[in-house]
Amino acid sequence: MASRLPTGIEILDRQLDGGIPGGSIVLLTAEPASQSELFLYQLTAARGTLYLTTVRSDQAVRDAIDRVKAKTGNPTVRDVGGDAPLDAANRLIGSLPEGANLVIDVVDVLERTDRARYRSFLNQLQTHMMNTGGLAVLHGLKGDDAPPNRSMSKHMADVVFDLRTVVRGSEIQNQLAVPKFRGGRALEETIKLRLAEEVTVDTSRDIA
Repeated sequence: MASRLPTGIEILDRQLDGGIPGGSIVLLTAEPASQSELFLYQLTAARGTLYLTTVRSDQAVRDAIDRVKAKTGNPTVRDVGGDAPLDAANRLIGSLPEGANLVIDVVDVLERTDRARYRSFLNQLQTHMMNTGGLAVLHGLKGDDAPPNRSMSKHMADVVFDLRTVVRGSEIQNQLAVPKFRGGRALEETIKLRLAEEVTVDTSRDIA
């Protein structure tokens, strides 16, 4: 079995028997208005990280990471949201060192490219992560206008994190489901989280 790489989020690592197998691709899906970026920022504290942004500028991502009070790392941030995002991402991913993190935030832009080219990108990414023993996290946004290649991302991913955010009145509740986990066990129950200054367990009562 591949060695486990911690995510940097204690509650999650405990539930996942120490983390995620090296070489894995993780798809994290979440509502656009959630605080799902906290997962990505805390992941940078675990090991060296290449952070590819497709929508926000690289400076906006650096500023956001600097404002987080939770422990974070010092990732290399690159904006690949130009005219040829797949080509730009491929060039940078090819230089990833052994055991590094890759974050693509958000993957939606890549999922809207040609299906055959996106499939080739995912296969190359999978091969590279397996060869280097690193961890890739694709951050996908939920919504009515889902990218046409989202189902391919879910199929190719080794691990799927599904963050569900419910807002009722003054109550906000975040539930993390892990329905897919190759090389380990999928979680039978969701994890109730609090997403504020960092990712922690939410001990408040459930929303009725």
